[in-house]
Amino acid sequence: MSTDPLVIFTPSGKRGHFPVGTPILTAARQLGVDLDSVCGGRGICSKCQITPSYGEFPKHGVTVSDDALSEWNSVEERYDRIRGLPKGRRLGCQATVQGDIVVDVPPESQVHRQVVRKAATQRDIIMAPATHLYYVEVQEPDMHEPSGDFERLKDALRVQWQIEGVTAPMNIMRRLQKTLRKGEWKITIALHKGHRDETHRILDIFPGFYEGRIYGLAIDLGSTTIAAHLCDLRNGNVIASSGVMNPQIRFGEDLMSRVSYAMMNPGGDKEMTDAVRIAINSLAQSIAIEGNIDPSQIVETVFVCNPVMHHLLLGIDPVELGQAPFALATSESLSLEAQALDLTAINENARVFILPCIAGHVGADAAAVALSEEPNKSEELVLIVDVGTNAEILLGNKTRVLACSSPTGPAFEGAQISAGQRAAPGAIERLEIDPITKEPRFKVIGSDLWSDDPAFAEATAATGITGICGSGIIEAVAEMRLAGLLDARGLIGSADQTGTARCLPEGRTHSYLIWDGTASGGPRLTVTQGDIRAIQLAKSALYAGARLLMDEMGVDTVDRVVLAGAFGAHISPRHAMVLGMIPDVPLDKVQSAGNAAGTGARIALSSIDARAQIEKTVREIIKVETAIEPRFQEHFVNANAIPHATDPFPNLNGIVTLPKVNFNAKTDGEGRRRRRG
Repeated sequence: MSTDPLVIFTPSGKRGHFPVGTPILTAARQLGVDLDSVCGGRGICSKCQITPSYGEFPKHGVTVSDDALSEWNSVEERYDRIRGLPKGRRLGCQATVQGDIVVDVPPESQVHRQVVRKAATQRDIIMAPATHLYYVEVQEPDMHEPSGDFERLKDALRVQWQIEGVTAPMNIMRRLQKTLRKGEWKITIALHKGHRDETHRILDIFPGFYEGRIYGLAIDLGSTTIAAHLCDLRNGNVIASSGVMNPQIRFGEDLMSRVSYAMMNPGGDKEMTDAVRIAINSLAQSIAIEGNIDPSQIVETVFVCNPVMHHLLLGIDPVELGQAPFALATSESLSLEAQALDLTAINENARVFILPCIAGHVGADAAAVALSEEPNKSEELVLIVDVGTNAEILLGNKTRVLACSSPTGPAFEGAQISAGQRAAPGAIERLEIDPITKEPRFKVIGSDLWSDDPAFAEATAATGITGICGSGIIEAVAEMRLAGLLDARGLIGSADQTGTARCLPEGRTHSYLIWDGTASGGPRLTVTQGDIRAIQLAKSALYAGARLLMDEMGVDTVDRVVLAGAFGAHISPRHAMVLGMIPDVPLDKVQSAGNAAGTGARIALSSIDARAQIEKTVREIIKVETAIEPRFQEHFVNANAIPHATDPFPNLNGIVTLPKVNFNAKTDGEGRRRRRG
């Protein structure tokens, strides 16, 4: 066992031991970590910026001391003095390994930056926004009838718009007189009134008739990604969509790891709160640039998020969510000033609305899915699965709706997979395996061609073939099962057992070779036994959660399945069913809702009526707690098989034939136990 320090990179999860003094950039290159560098490690380009993390990391089994990296050197000091390094950042080419260390590679330092999958779904929304623009003509001051400018503005609003009960913050008061006189007593105001507010609040003022627009942000704050849609508050149109990785990943890939970090490290919750607020401010600035607007035009923000993200966004320690009875500090919807959340990149008077949480592990994101997909209005029994690091599951119809969460982990999003990566150009996203020859062919993000097309190499020359993203690994495992390379228990067969040299020995297990680009300086991409196990754990948690809700509903089948989430639109229903991610239904009854949580956030941003509706709906949803339900473990174990150990899949069996193979080393070819001796 190596005595050299252990270096762990997030979000990729790649790790390795390196001698003391090894530059972080060198370690990254040797492990194939996606860390950029243009200047060749001279400390000039700053592309290799990294964020080291210190403290206790139970998930990784390491304690990172304060001296785990070398001290700042003259190159870093010079760069920081001239150009500035963000707080907590180091240059990967200059910082060297001194002890066990956890290193986060921020999105801007990744060569293959993420393609945001959470694009806005087209949706008809009845507009009833909380913030409107009003043009008002105000009476000029008169010495004979003394009154303040603000009082005369309120009078004008009452007479011209029948609006009473208006308040304004001091920064508006300070600007009011100059604005009125510049507009020759004509003024446009942005006026906000939430569905529970008793008064109207002025958010911004403009001299004369303002021909511009005001905007809102609908933000889906996920465990792994933060997605935002910039929406016109006049018509609900999506002007721009953008997303970033959640920087909290460096504190833990899943929610419980982040709760553990807060428990083990005093002030850890504040660290995570600061990190995510900084990321949201940066995202707001970039999406404003993309939408070609001034950030001050963003006057509203709606957030949907799971309970742990909810608490960390608000600056609330999530420790209670890590232990029964999983109590939320508050489950009601919240209406706040953006400044209360340190959101400084948008209008200084902007308002924030956060959807209600359903329960301790089922958050505002699940509420947003319920608002978007409306299972409570369905005649059919519909199962809605929001696939992510923590899956939210809804089951219901007009009669009643049940909800639970299931800890799937980040494997579906490419993390914890040996060749896994985020959805970016060059990542394998589709894959097929010929059941006769056992040869694979695939598509990568950025090209519409299959790998067996003569023009494929030229089409992918710019991006290369870099790894496998979430949809790709799902299809890879399912195709291996269909091609007889993988048995029902998830064991990969040897070359002799499968008849293909692509099944390679790896210690006591085997892996399947998808692509070998080493001859041209590229990576060697395989699906390992460890990858299969990671996918089995994720899909078992997902299926067990769904099955638990079906038990509570007293049914063995559902009428319809809706896949939502970051890559719900990119999951093949056929492969999802072969894998056993979802219950057996006719394939035409498996639909994609895209980013339903983000759509729910847009609906709430555009309509105060929808905000009142979801508050009522959430109170009627019945929560099922998987963490304390004994049947969950039984369902989880049975769901480890591919597709399942006990549940029949008649619809699936009607369209595919799953090979009856058994690769247990302790059995013979017919699956019988070998005798010893």
